[in-house]
Order: sequence, then structure tokens, then C-alpha cells
Amino acid sequence: MAEDPGTPHGSRRTEVVAVAPAPLLPDEGSASVYRDVDRLSHALVAAFTAGISPISLLQAWQDWLLHLSTSPGKQAEVATKAVEKFVRLNDFLFRCGLGMGAATPTITPLPQDRRFQHQAWQSFPFNAAQQAFLLSQQWWHNATSGLPGVTRRHERLVEFYSRQILDTVSPSNFPALNPEVIDKTFRKNGANFVNGATNLVDDLLRLADGKPPAGVENFRPGIEVAATPGEVIFRNELIELIRYAPMTDTVKEEPILIVPAWIMKYYILDLSPRNSLVRYLVQSGYTVFCISWRNPGSDQAGVSLDDYRRLGAMAAMDAVEAATGSSRIHGVGYCLGGTLLSIAASAMARDGDHRLASLSLFAAQVDFEEPGELGLFIDESQITLLEDVMWVEGTLDQRRMAGAFQMLRSQDLIWSRMVREYLLGERAPMSDLMAWNADSTRMPFRMQSEYLRQLYLDNDLVEGRFRVGGRPVHLEDIRVPVFAVGTETDHVAPWRSVFKLTYLLDTDIDFVLTTGGHNAGIVSEPGHSNRSYRRLSCRHAAIRPGPDEWAKEAAVTYGSWWPAWVEWLASHSSREVAAGRGDASGTSKTVCAAPGTYVLER
Repeated sequence: MAEDPGTPHGSRRTEVVAVAPAPLLPDEGSASVYRDVDRLSHALVAAFTAGISPISLLQAWQDWLLHLSTSPGKQAEVATKAVEKFVRLNDFLFRCGLGMGAATPTITPLPQDRRFQHQAWQSFPFNAAQQAFLLSQQWWHNATSGLPGVTRRHERLVEFYSRQILDTVSPSNFPALNPEVIDKTFRKNGANFVNGATNLVDDLLRLADGKPPAGVENFRPGIEVAATPGEVIFRNELIELIRYAPMTDTVKEEPILIVPAWIMKYYILDLSPRNSLVRYLVQSGYTVFCISWRNPGSDQAGVSLDDYRRLGAMAAMDAVEAATGSSRIHGVGYCLGGTLLSIAASAMARDGDHRLASLSLFAAQVDFEEPGELGLFIDESQITLLEDVMWVEGTLDQRRMAGAFQMLRSQDLIWSRMVREYLLGERAPMSDLMAWNADSTRMPFRMQSEYLRQLYLDNDLVEGRFRVGGRPVHLEDIRVPVFAVGTETDHVAPWRSVFKLTYLLDTDIDFVLTTGGHNAGIVSEPGHSNRSYRRLSCRHAAIRPGPDEWAKEAAVTYGSWWPAWVEWLASHSSREVAAGRGDASGTSKTVCAAPGTYVLER
């Protein structure tokens, strides 16, 4: 979409143009051949390391070891801690030896550690193995943290990977040390191992054939999921725009445009009918549009981050305006889509484009200074390795980074799953959310490189260096009301990082902190069990509290945050109009039925 920022809004001219791939080799010349060899070598390394840079990891361990070797005080502290924990373990074993088989433990697992919940872990000798492991884990935390001179990032990397290594030797992972496995083996006469072996072979065969996990076939887009009725009204080489059919006689005049992340398929917001945010909005009396991103191939390696803004968010906004005749639109962005929408909103405010009536950002970061544990996988060495993989393949397959994402929650996503499926022989039933998570996508080389470097590594957006149309954009230019949502256990967009929106945006902002993780906290339909949220409403120019002090004192509301958001949207909407109001310009046409074709691409 080409547009002249100096053209008045009423006379904006828009046309869809093809994306011209940018040169992938900025250093063309005599040295490029040598650089190509390096790229091929690095891509080969990445194939054996799940896309994780071994050099980045080595530098962290080297930093820690060198500083530890020159810190006799820390060495003495670590040695003292080891003796203390040895004494505590022996005291526990002594009490068990006196007949106190369920002796009071000397250490308890962290709240999120569910490996030792089975009651049998409290009986000897399993409680002894559990206590020895937890004390060792605590000692390694003492040894890898608080060492003067080690950079904060290296300290977190060493602590993180030491925890990953320890998790591999947890007693819960071994049949002879896990009382739950032993109990089931006796009760089932070993049938659990037969079932587990069947599960393992099935998983290996599916992995070798590139097939999704068992059960995904029961959640087909357009049938079981992504099934809210609608039609694709606009398509270009990057997006399909879905307009959902109204379910009420009247609707709010301002339509809603949803910009999801393109790292995964859009239908995280339109899962099964019972938990579809899209369906909930339509049933609440809104005209809803949603972008369905194309799953790019190697021929789109040169697509840029700004192409996603122009041909994605802005092209969709033009199509929504043409389809409804409304010059005011509620913008909704989820995850990376929220980051993109924030960039677009900043550029629109700078250029005098006032079409946004409000901005809603779900689990979306704009300040990447504290990206959480995901930031452990982002530094110059790591990004260079990924760029070299993308140079070879043209795109970055989401499965390339699956190992890194799983390590963020290795206890639940790796080891607990292996115990449950391969040792206990229990296959967890597939859910719509799990099936969506297995429906992976790819990212274009240039876009992913720009995204990682400009946002994650350099934090250009917050620091005023990010450019749109050759000029910098500033978040503080956004003046529309904002509704932001963070989730308590988010490993991708930590809620304290999302909370920074309250400081960075110079406008009215409502911030909601909800229970759940990056996906489950957003897919939080009314009636969902164990859901609650806290809310902060900040008016323009009001003093903002710190995140922790606010979270400690904020009142808890039990239930879904969706109704509160819809009520907020209604307060920033105007009159109601007849549902299904036609194409104001006569240019909108039905391309195909929802969910379209891009969502089906593999």
C-alpha cells in the first residue's frame, strides 16, 4: 500500500503493490563468498543446537567461571552452603531413620514445581531423593547468582541452564525413583510401559514425517476451530481480512479491527465457539474484522517489518473503512500484533491520521528492556546465528525456536510430559489451544531480523530511534484511550514489561492484570474456572504507581476480564447502527468464506 503522508485523510489514495524483496546480502563484494561460507557453517551448527547459539552459552559460563575463580569469598560462601545443605539432608535422613518416614521436609518445592505432588513422595525413601534433589537445586542457585563482576545477562543464562541440566536428573524422571510410576506399574502389570512405548514410537514417526501431534486432526480451522461465520473481503500477498457476520440486529458504529501476531495463526482469538473472543465480540454487538496473516515462504524472504505495517495493519484499516464507511475504528493488537499496531498508531498520530477511536493491546510489549526469560535467547551471537539460518532457508520456521520456548517451561512442557506419556503411558487429550499451538508458521528473513535487532536488541521504539517513512515515531504521540492486558505467568511478554505502557503512553490507559499465561490468560472466556484479574485506571497526566506496589494493593475481581473490556469499548463508542451496513464505497467484495485460505497454508 503506497500512501502520501502529506495527503489529507479524505483524499487518501491507496493501492496494493507487490513486495519487492530487499537484498539479503548488504555486504556484496569480494568478501561475500567468505561470509557465505560462514553462514552455511552457522546454519549447520544451528541444526544440531535447536537454533541456540553455543558461543553465547559458552561466553556466559566463561564469565561465571572466571569471576568465580578470582573470588575466594564467593568460593567460601558456596562451600559453606554445600556443608549446610549436607547437614540438613543428613538431619532429615536421621529423622526418617528413627521411624519418622514422613518427617517434616527441610525444603519444599517452589509453588510452580508440580513434580512431587503425589502423596507417595512424602514416604521414605522417595522423600529422601526428593529432598536431596531440591537441596542440590537450591545450592546451584546460590552458586550461580550473586557473583560480583558477572554481567546480569550472563548470570541469568548460567542460572537458567544449570536449572535445565538439573531438571534432566530429577528423580521424577526415573522409573525406579518415581513412586507414582512404580505404583502404576504394579497396578497395570507393566502395561503403562507398553502404552508409553507406543506413544513414543508414534511421536517419533510423526516427527520424522513432519506431521502434527496426535489429535490435532480433530481441530480443523473452519470446522471445529476458527468457525465463527464470516467472509474474507480483502486479500493481498500478506494478509486476508475477515469480516464476521453480525449476530445482533444493531451494532456499535465503530468497527473493531484485530491485528494478531503472525508468529502463529490468527485463530487463537477464534478457537472453539465456547472460548472465541471474536464470537464474544460479535455477540456483544460489534462489527469485527480480523487479519489472517499469510504463512510466508522463501520467496518472501525480503518482506520487511514495515511491509507488515503497510500491507498488514494499514491496508486492513483502509479496507475496514471502505467496508463500513466508518472513519473511526477500534484497534486491537495481540502479542507482536500489538507491537505492530502501536508502531502504526504512533505513525498515524504523527501524520495526522485520526481513524483510531481506541487502542487495545493484549500481552503486547513496546519496551523490550526487560523481555523476561525469552531475552536470554537474544543477543548478537544468537541473532547472527538465526540470521544465517534464515539466509539459507529464506524464513525462520517457528519449530526452529520450539526448543527455546519449551525450555522456558521445561518442567511442564518436556519432563512432566515425558513422565506422563512415556512412563505412565497416559496420553493427555488434545485441546483446541494445544492444537493451535502445533499449527506453526514461518517468519520472513528480513522482517524477523529487523524485529529482533531494532526492537529486542536495540529497543529502538522506546528510545525514539524507530523510523516509519524515514522519520522517527514516538509512542507518546498516541492520544487515543488505551486498554492494555498483561498476564501473570507470561514467559513471552512479562506483565511488568507490559505495565510500562502506563508510563510510556501519554493518554488515558486502563491496565488489566489477569491470571494465566501468554495464551491462556487472553483466552479467558466468561465461565472459565480459576480466572481473576486486577485493574488500574489511569487518567491522562495522573501519577502512575509502580507495578509491584499496585499489584499488592489492587482489588481482585473474580471471573473473566472480557466483560470489563467490552464495557470499556462501549464507553468509547458512539451510536448504534443497523447490523450488516453495506459497503460505503462499493469496492468491497467477498473473496471467499471465512476462515479464508491463508490460515490453511502449511
